[in-house]
Amino acid sequence: MTQVVAYYRVSTDQQGQSGLGLEAQRHAVMSYLNGGSWQIVAEFTEIESGKRSDRPELDKAFATARLHRCSLVIAKLDRLSRDAHFLLGLEKAGIDFVAADMPNANRLTVGIMAMVAEEERRMISKRTKEALAAARARGTKLGGDRGVVPSQKARALAARTLKVRATSRAADIAPAIRALQAAGAESLRAVAEGLNESGIPTARGQGKWSAVQVQRTLARLD
Repeated sequence: MTQVVAYYRVSTDQQGQSGLGLEAQRHAVMSYLNGGSWQIVAEFTEIESGKRSDRPELDKAFATARLHRCSLVIAKLDRLSRDAHFLLGLEKAGIDFVAADMPNANRLTVGIMAMVAEEERRMISKRTKEALAAARARGTKLGGDRGVVPSQKARALAARTLKVRATSRAADIAPAIRALQAAGAESLRAVAEGLNESGIPTARGQGKWSAVQVQRTLARLD
């Protein structure tokens, strides 16, 4: 069963209290899911203008989607923002999203970014070819062994990058672990079983949680 997180937004307190707009948004999301093999793990409702980007409920929705490694589903694209810059910022949130009224919007966003990346790759290729041509003109010998041995600095940078990613993932999982502990999961094994029952992917996204994995995750938070 595929998990998703639903996010709804209305602009005024009156709309939030009356449900005006929220019912239509929920209907749009459920129609998009169409009763398939979907599980809405959480729903978040924001009462805030789309012109603002500091939205706590959306941040919670992002965090929950990252925790479960699932997509964020919204009813309408403008429920997130009318600001194209902010929409592109969704990539930084580290999750996928889909709008019920425009299912290909996420592909469009990625497509825009891909166009920019393609242009950059084209420019890099052009500069590389020009540099090689200049080297040949100077009589520099090209080719030979292309094997590259990473320097100590490169290896250290790679290790640091992996550590940052692991720590970030641990921070996403931490609230779920704390909630299980508060609910009475006293042992690491009990916490692991709770995470598995909640359908929360492991830090690496593979296999099931074990007591050792929970211990390692907690250690990264110290």
